[in-house]
Amino acid sequence: MTDVSGLNYVSNFLTNQECESLLHYIDSMPWMTDLKRRVQHYGYRYDYKLRAVDYSMYLGELPFFISDIADKLISRNLVSERPDQAIVNEYLPGQGISAHIDCEPCFKDTIVTISLGWPYEMEFFTFKNDEKNIKYIQLEVGSALVISGEARYERFHQIRGRKKDHSIPRQRRVSLTFRNVILENTND
Repeated sequence: MTDVSGLNYVSNFLTNQECESLLHYIDSMPWMTDLKRRVQHYGYRYDYKLRAVDYSMYLGELPFFISDIADKLISRNLVSERPDQAIVNEYLPGQGISAHIDCEPCFKDTIVTISLGWPYEMEFFTFKNDEKNIKYIQLEVGSALVISGEARYERFHQIRGRKKDHSIPRQRRVSLTFRNVILENTND
Protein backbone atom coordinates (compact mmCIF):
# COMPACT_ATOMS: atom_id res chain seq x y z
CA MET A 1 0.00 0.00 0.00
CA THR A 2 2.88 2.39 0.64
CA ASP A 3 6.39 2.80 -0.63
CA VAL A 4 7.66 4.29 2.64
CA SER A 5 10.30 2.08 4.21
CA GLY A 6 9.24 1.00 7.69
CA LEU A 7 5.47 1.29 7.16
CA ASN A 8 3.29 -1.81 7.20
CA TYR A 9 -0.43 -1.22 6.71
CA VAL A 10 -2.72 -4.10 7.73
CA SER A 11 -6.34 -3.67 6.71
CA ASN A 12 -9.03 -5.47 8.72
CA PHE A 13 -6.68 -6.20 11.62
CA LEU A 14 -9.79 -6.00 13.80
CA THR A 15 -13.26 -7.16 12.79
CA ASN A 16 -16.22 -4.77 12.98
CA GLN A 17 -17.39 -6.61 16.10
CA GLU A 18 -13.95 -6.26 17.74
CA CYS A 19 -13.92 -2.54 16.88
CA GLU A 20 -17.36 -1.97 18.40
CA SER A 21 -16.50 -3.95 21.54
CA LEU A 22 -13.21 -2.09 21.97
CA LEU A 23 -14.92 1.30 21.55
CA HIS A 24 -17.49 0.26 24.17
CA TYR A 25 -14.75 -0.50 26.72
CA ILE A 26 -12.77 2.64 25.83
CA ASP A 27 -15.84 4.85 26.20
CA SER A 28 -16.54 3.36 29.64
CA MET A 29 -13.14 4.57 30.92
CA PRO A 30 -12.25 8.10 32.10
CA TRP A 31 -10.76 10.54 29.59
CA MET A 32 -8.01 13.09 30.20
CA THR A 33 -8.68 16.52 28.70
CA ASP A 34 -5.23 18.16 29.08
CA LEU A 35 -4.85 18.42 25.30
CA LYS A 36 -7.12 19.78 22.57
CA ARG A 37 -8.35 16.20 22.17
CA ARG A 38 -9.37 13.62 24.75
CA VAL A 39 -6.85 10.89 25.62
CA GLN A 40 -6.43 7.83 27.81
CA HIS A 41 -3.08 6.39 28.93
CA TYR A 42 -2.43 2.74 29.80
CA GLY A 43 0.71 1.03 31.09
CA TYR A 44 2.68 4.28 31.38
CA ARG A 45 1.55 7.90 31.25
CA TYR A 46 3.40 9.96 28.66
CA ASP A 47 4.21 13.58 29.58
CA TYR A 48 3.54 15.60 26.42
CA LYS A 49 5.10 18.80 27.77
CA LEU A 50 8.36 17.21 28.91
CA ARG A 51 8.33 14.62 26.10
CA ALA A 52 9.25 12.06 28.71
CA VAL A 53 8.24 8.84 30.41
CA ASP A 54 9.84 7.22 33.46
CA TYR A 55 9.20 4.68 36.26
CA SER A 56 7.09 7.18 38.23
CA MET A 57 4.60 7.29 35.35
CA TYR A 58 3.73 3.59 35.60
CA LEU A 59 -0.04 3.15 35.76
CA GLY A 60 -0.21 -0.63 36.08
CA GLU A 61 -0.76 -3.54 33.74
CA LEU A 62 -2.64 -2.97 30.51
CA PRO A 63 -6.38 -3.60 31.05
CA PHE A 64 -7.77 -6.75 29.41
CA PHE A 65 -9.36 -4.96 26.45
CA ILE A 66 -6.02 -3.33 25.58
CA SER A 67 -3.97 -6.39 26.54
CA ASP A 68 -5.97 -8.60 24.16
CA ILE A 69 -5.01 -6.33 21.25
CA ALA A 70 -1.35 -6.33 22.34
CA ASP A 71 -1.45 -10.15 22.32
CA LYS A 72 -2.98 -10.12 18.83
CA LEU A 73 -0.15 -7.87 17.60
CA ILE A 74 2.32 -10.53 18.80
CA SER A 75 0.36 -13.49 17.40
CA ARG A 76 0.10 -11.79 13.98
CA ASN A 77 3.89 -11.10 14.05
CA LEU A 78 3.38 -7.35 13.72
CA VAL A 79 5.62 -6.67 16.73
CA SER A 80 8.49 -8.68 18.20
CA GLU A 81 7.91 -7.49 21.76
CA ARG A 82 4.60 -7.20 23.61
CA PRO A 83 3.74 -3.48 23.97
CA ASP A 84 3.74 -2.13 27.53
CA GLN A 85 2.21 1.28 26.82
CA ALA A 86 -0.90 2.41 24.96
CA ILE A 87 -2.45 5.79 24.31
CA VAL A 88 -6.03 6.23 23.16
CA ASN A 89 -6.74 9.44 21.22
CA GLU A 90 -10.16 10.74 20.24
CA TYR A 91 -10.44 12.91 17.13
CA LEU A 92 -13.66 14.79 16.46
CA PRO A 93 -14.27 16.56 13.12
CA GLY A 94 -11.84 19.48 12.92
CA GLN A 95 -9.32 17.89 15.29
CA GLY A 96 -5.97 16.42 14.33
CA ILE A 97 -2.48 15.90 15.65
CA SER A 98 0.40 18.15 14.65
CA ALA A 99 3.43 16.93 12.74
CA HIS A 100 5.77 14.97 14.99
CA ILE A 101 8.15 12.05 15.36
CA ASP A 102 7.32 9.97 18.43
CA CYS A 103 9.79 10.62 21.26
CA GLU A 104 12.98 8.74 20.32
CA PRO A 105 14.51 8.37 23.79
CA CYS A 106 11.11 7.40 25.24
CA PHE A 107 9.95 4.59 22.96
CA LYS A 108 11.51 1.65 21.16
CA ASP A 109 11.56 1.12 17.39
CA THR A 110 8.10 -0.23 16.64
CA ILE A 111 4.88 1.75 17.07
CA VAL A 112 1.44 0.51 16.02
CA THR A 113 -1.72 2.55 15.66
CA ILE A 114 -5.15 0.93 15.42
CA SER A 115 -8.03 2.94 13.92
CA LEU A 116 -11.60 2.84 15.24
CA GLY A 117 -14.78 4.76 14.51
CA TRP A 118 -14.11 6.52 11.20
CA PRO A 119 -11.35 6.51 8.56
CA TYR A 120 -8.93 9.46 8.61
CA GLU A 121 -6.01 10.38 6.38
CA MET A 122 -2.50 10.45 7.88
CA GLU A 123 0.47 12.15 6.23
CA PHE A 124 4.08 11.00 6.44
CA PHE A 125 6.68 13.43 5.19
CA THR A 126 10.30 14.48 5.05
CA PHE A 127 12.03 17.59 3.83
CA LYS A 128 14.61 17.05 1.09
CA ASN A 129 16.32 19.98 -0.60
CA ASP A 130 13.71 22.33 0.89
CA GLU A 131 10.95 20.27 -0.71
CA LYS A 132 8.30 18.52 1.33
CA ASN A 133 7.92 14.87 0.29
CA ILE A 134 4.46 13.71 1.44
CA LYS A 135 2.90 10.24 1.45
CA TYR A 136 -0.79 9.92 2.34
CA ILE A 137 -2.29 6.87 4.02
CA GLN A 138 -6.00 6.35 4.56
CA LEU A 139 -6.41 4.74 7.98
CA GLU A 140 -9.49 2.57 7.60
CA VAL A 141 -11.56 1.38 10.55
CA GLY A 142 -10.06 -1.79 12.03
CA SER A 143 -6.69 -1.24 10.37
CA ALA A 144 -3.28 -1.44 12.01
CA LEU A 145 -0.41 0.75 10.87
CA VAL A 146 3.01 -0.50 11.98
CA ILE A 147 5.66 2.24 12.04
CA SER A 148 9.35 1.35 12.40
CA GLY A 149 12.78 2.09 10.95
CA GLU A 150 12.86 4.98 8.48
CA ALA A 151 9.17 5.79 8.94
CA ARG A 152 9.64 5.86 12.73
CA TYR A 153 12.82 7.94 12.94
CA GLU A 154 13.08 9.95 9.72
CA ARG A 155 9.52 10.89 8.79
CA PHE A 156 7.14 13.22 10.54
CA HIS A 157 3.52 12.16 10.65
CA GLN A 158 0.34 14.11 11.26
CA ILE A 159 -3.42 14.14 10.91
CA ARG A 160 -4.62 17.51 9.70
CA GLY A 161 -7.29 19.18 11.80
CA ARG A 162 -10.06 19.49 9.25
CA LYS A 163 -13.71 18.61 8.95
CA LYS A 164 -13.45 16.67 5.67
CA ASP A 165 -11.06 14.30 3.90
CA HIS A 166 -11.47 14.60 0.11
CA SER A 167 -14.92 16.19 0.46
CA ILE A 168 -16.14 13.38 2.76
CA PRO A 169 -17.25 14.80 6.14
CA ARG A 170 -15.34 13.33 9.06
CA GLN A 171 -16.94 11.68 12.04
CA ARG A 172 -15.41 10.60 15.34
CA ARG A 173 -12.17 8.61 15.09
CA VAL A 174 -10.52 6.85 18.02
CA SER A 175 -6.97 5.57 17.71
CA LEU A 176 -5.13 3.15 19.93
CA THR A 177 -1.35 3.55 19.73
CA PHE A 178 0.90 0.81 21.13
CA ARG A 179 4.52 1.37 22.09
CA ASN A 180 7.31 -0.04 24.25
CA VAL A 181 8.76 2.32 26.81
CA ILE A 182 12.52 2.82 27.20
CA LEU A 183 13.30 3.22 30.89
CA GLU A 184 16.71 4.38 32.01
CA ASN A 185 18.51 1.82 34.12
CA THR A 186 18.87 3.24 37.63
CA ASN A 187 20.75 0.18 38.95
CA ASP A 188 24.39 1.31 38.80
